[in-house]
Amino acid sequence: MVCLQVCHHPPISACHAESERFTFWQDQRWKNKFWGKSLEIVPTGMVNVTLPRYGDHYEWNKVVTCIHNVLSQQRYLEHYGEVTIQNLTNNTCTCKITFVKSRYWGSDSNKNEVQGTVIDQSGNVIHRFGGLWHEGIFCDTLPTPKCIWKPNTQPKDYLLYYGFSSFAMELNELTPNLKPLLPPTDTRLRPDQRMLEEGMVGEADKKKDEVEEIQRERRKHLSKRGEEHVPRFFKKAKDSCGRDVWLTNGTYWELRKNPGFSNLENVTLW
Repeated sequence: MVCLQVCHHPPISACHAESERFTFWQDQRWKNKFWGKSLEIVPTGMVNVTLPRYGDHYEWNKVVTCIHNVLSQQRYLEHYGEVTIQNLTNNTCTCKITFVKSRYWGSDSNKNEVQGTVIDQSGNVIHRFGGLWHEGIFCDTLPTPKCIWKPNTQPKDYLLYYGFSSFAMELNELTPNLKPLLPPTDTRLRPDQRMLEEGMVGEADKKKDEVEEIQRERRKHLSKRGEEHVPRFFKKAKDSCGRDVWLTNGTYWELRKNPGFSNLENVTLW
């Protein structure tokens, strides 16, 4: 997977991943709403997956994420809203999933509830499913009701690592054979991030200030020359609905060969 922050103001991040079985891409945009004790993060970008074997292209939106008790130590996340999953190459059916907003005085058993339906072109319900997204989702309209999805088991000591999954824990891993292949802008090479992972919190804060100052100065120089930063691995385009999207330009893996990044002029970010 290749991920890149393609715009700083407003912040927009784009990513792209592909294999023989699927291609996945999205750009992530969001708006924040602060309500005094909580902060809502409202995403506006769409998520896309194509399955070459079946000729399908699925697209869906994301729900609101709310950080409750944002100013206290008892913070927790909640997701709510409706997701609509559409197949852009075949409109035989559509899936609608509702992440239910918990009641203020409700018990923990009512949190993280999910309800969904699969409907045909005429609006008839083909399947119903539901459950708790942190435990499992069950479908009761199959010949034999069964669990259709459940989260992976959390890794050992996950609470010490902010509740990260194994995938999230490994994102910053940097092996000796991988390091020479990466562009110098890869975040696995970002010094303050590495310091924080190694428990050097004070040093990480100081280095973070230095890194951000370097980037602010670079933006000032570009602005004085009337220039804008051009993302190296993504390009701006329009989707089938006329919305602005950021798509891969297909150059990352070719540039990475030999290794190619050492032969290019690279931006100094830290």
